[in-house]
Amino acid sequence: MSERRQGHWKRLLLGALCAAGLAALPAAADYSFVVEPIYSPQKAAEVYKPLIDYLGKASGEKFTLVTPKNYHFYWRDLRGNEKFDFAFDEAHLADYRIARFQFVPLVRTAERQSYTLVTNADLEGKGLDALVGRKIVCMGAPSLGYALLLGFYPNPIQQPDIESSAASWRDAVEAVFAGEAEAAMIPTWLKDQYPNLSPVKTSVEFAGAAVLAAPSVPEAVRNKVAEALLRLDQDPTLSNLLLELGISKFVPAKAEEYKGTESMLKGFYGYQ
Repeated sequence: MSERRQGHWKRLLLGALCAAGLAALPAAADYSFVVEPIYSPQKAAEVYKPLIDYLGKASGEKFTLVTPKNYHFYWRDLRGNEKFDFAFDEAHLADYRIARFQFVPLVRTAERQSYTLVTNADLEGKGLDALVGRKIVCMGAPSLGYALLLGFYPNPIQQPDIESSAASWRDAVEAVFAGEAEAAMIPTWLKDQYPNLSPVKTSVEFAGAAVLAAPSVPEAVRNKVAEALLRLDQDPTLSNLLLELGISKFVPAKAEEYKGTESMLKGFYGYQ
């Protein structure tokens, strides 16, 4: 065989060996990141895209955003422990994941969370009773706002007309401005942006929403994600994301900050 032909076959063999070696390498993990449906799926994809891109760049891992259609599906998947690697949950849902499925809290929003029932000027100063039988717009059950609103009205025969049709908390505010509802239950940080709405009652405060990792996520990956989120506020390209979510930064989270809050879910279908 000529030297030229021998060289040709050697190159072919080397190429085949390299291809086989690359094929044998494990594929990079693709981590799912599920968020509460406080926006429509389309809007959520837009809002959270900078976060997912940032996490991928900062950690070297790949993340896929999961945007449930509404709270009905979110609660169903949560109860069934649908496989998600990371979740961004408010206090009661975070505690449910921690207590039931051993999720690990990584970071939380620096701001504590509360909700305020707000109304139009016509009902200013008239209290909770003035809204009995009237329409209040809220995100669906079992969002934290919905759970807290139920707590404002413990008497089963003196209830407001709760409508959970809002596609976002801002949509709930717009329903009041449009005259489609007399009141809305919204995050307190959002209430502060609408001084022309009258607060009726503000809930107690809870630890801020947490980013949690499933127990199956390697500790090294959990640490990289936590470290990246703790530095997120230092990236000026993410200032709009923080503003949209009503937070200033993330801080370390501990499971005990959420302990017991999952009891708020007891009155909702499927709780066990």
